[in-house]
Amino acid sequence: MADTQKSATLTIGDDSYDLPIHSPTAGPDVLDIRKLYGQAGVFTYDPGFTSTASCDSTITYIDGGQGVLLHRGYPIDQLAEKSHYLEVCYLLLYGVLPTAAQLEEFESTITLHTMLHEQMQNFFRGFRRDAHPMAIMVGVVGAMSAFYHDSTDISDEHQREIASHRLIAKMPTIAAWAYKYSIGQPFVYPRNDLDYASNFLRMCFAVPAEDYEVNPILSRAMDRIFTLHADHEQNASTSTVRLASSSGANPFACIAAGIACLWGPAHGGANQACLEMLKEIGSVDRIPEFIARAKDKDDPFRLMGFGHRVYKNFDPRATVMKQSADEVLELLGVENNPVLQVAKELEKQALEDPYFAEKKLFPNVDFYSGIILEAMGFPTSMFTPIFALSRTVGWISQWKEMIADPQNKIGRPRQLYLGETARDYVDIEKR
Repeated sequence: MADTQKSATLTIGDDSYDLPIHSPTAGPDVLDIRKLYGQAGVFTYDPGFTSTASCDSTITYIDGGQGVLLHRGYPIDQLAEKSHYLEVCYLLLYGVLPTAAQLEEFESTITLHTMLHEQMQNFFRGFRRDAHPMAIMVGVVGAMSAFYHDSTDISDEHQREIASHRLIAKMPTIAAWAYKYSIGQPFVYPRNDLDYASNFLRMCFAVPAEDYEVNPILSRAMDRIFTLHADHEQNASTSTVRLASSSGANPFACIAAGIACLWGPAHGGANQACLEMLKEIGSVDRIPEFIARAKDKDDPFRLMGFGHRVYKNFDPRATVMKQSADEVLELLGVENNPVLQVAKELEKQALEDPYFAEKKLFPNVDFYSGIILEAMGFPTSMFTPIFALSRTVGWISQWKEMIADPQNKIGRPRQLYLGETARDYVDIEKR
């Protein structure tokens, strides 16, 4: 917990209460209201918890006003440019960048955990053939506790470590198999000679009749997508994982809860919504019409992929993602794709429009990631599973931090009750 050197005084009627103020290493001061109910008998009211810190953390810091995203103090653009996903995983899990020996051991451990229990194939086949890949992932990840009994005891540090490695390692296999099942193709097993991103691409696109040769540019773009989505502080799905964890639930159940929350279109489904919007616009000549609609406060239409709930300036992940988009589109020769032409021209016109500049509505990471994933050949139904795969390490890091926190207690939000007060039951014949 940060040092408390200041306090605030709250006056309610004739009574006053001193509330400690904690000063973080970065970001705004935090008013500590933990004892407010016990002392004053009142709750605070904060729908969406947008002004409430539910925990203290050392993992990720966001300054939305300045467009800053730091993992353990390292800027996201440096990590995306100079590092790779598994090194970022190590950083998030352990707080430091690994040495060469530590990274080699970590990568080897993850690689050796990528296989799924063979009986889990039966679990996949229990779903309807047209099941959404996210529905499959929620079920399969939750079911891992039924297959890996030796890593469900959260009081055992060694078991927590094994569970962490298993989840990071097996999530690409689960996501790829969910995709293969949804399109009626055979499962493709992981290969130990491939890197994390290349392995995932091969499991998605190889078939028994013909292997898939992974292009290094596509693999690098995929790795960047994983890296840029690895963690994002106390968002809805991360808070869900923490809340589920606070009850003592096993790690697989907690991550399944996070996946379920991520499935919402306002959270993990944003890049899919963005691509669907681009298809709705359809052609470049219709862009002015949709920009005018977006500026009309009486029109419910909004430009998806522009602006962000947290970032009130530019999204620091978007610059890196745009670079990857340009590389992928050039490699695949799909610059003339109508959807991609609409995306490029929409970005150009929106950035030139004073309305969007004044409101800080810049393209965000979802705008570019959907374009890249479609160019690679992924259907929109796979966008959110790939997001879940990427975010798993962030959820696990936050889960491990919470378990080790001596202040950890079961989550129990309060409410502002506006329902009926006590009233007597009326027999049915008198109603």
